Amino acid sequence: MAGQLNPLQLTGREDSHLVELPCGNRLRAEAARAFGRLQAEAAEAGFALAIASSFRSYERQRAIWNGKAGGQRPVHDDAGRPVDMATLSRGEQLRAILRYSAIPGTSRHHWGTDLDVYDAAALPADYRLQLSPQEVAPGGLFDPLHRWLDERMAAGASQGFFRPYARDTGGVAPERWHLSFAPLARACEAQLSRELLLSCWECAPGEEPLALLDEIQADWSAIFARYVAVAPGWCPAPGTGT
Repeated sequence: MAGQLNPLQLTGREDSHLVELPCGNRLRAEAARAFGRLQAEAAEAGFALAIASSFRSYERQRAIWNGKAGGQRPVHDDAGRPVDMATLSRGEQLRAILRYSAIPGTSRHHWGTDLDVYDAAALPADYRLQLSPQEVAPGGLFDPLHRWLDERMAAGASQGFFRPYARDTGGVAPERWHLSFAPLARACEAQLSRELLLSCWECAPGEEPLALLDEIQADWSAIFARYVAVAPGWCPAPGTGT
């Protein structure tokens, strides 16, 4: 199937499927070309479409994940308040982290098809980009950019980019800034399996283990359905353009 990756590429343990963009971020070549076209169209509309984050390796995602599980990184609730992880059971800790962070090996950022975007022209001097719901909400800094993207997506003119986390379905929190290049990402979605991920999570000698792995494995089917699989219809069916 077009767009398929090998298991190491799919789970972020290898980056041979990527090309580097002038900004230093990395994507797959077809996604990079499509993003360049979308960027040029955004510029004509008065926006400086920029990438905040694109490829993320397994090791980087594991550092984020383990940092949150171990208390070295904050975990936030939907209102942006820090969660007191010490008061939660391990299963509750797992779900609190999953609201905003993917399990290493399952992140769409491994594939070279997904990226987080913002409008660099709207960024005030000395402002620290947060990629927060407030920034993309009506009246927020990047609301005009995202309304423009809404229009492009609705018209089938977004160069293949759509939002996998556009709606809150009770799993991953909505992320309007997260775009996915559907022509390639669909194939990656179809490749993920329990067997592949179990192999990915097996530690090589000397490698840091994945936190909360027992809890992940114990409830894998429900976790996959709620936090890994995305809502049907996040992008048009192939060949429809709508």
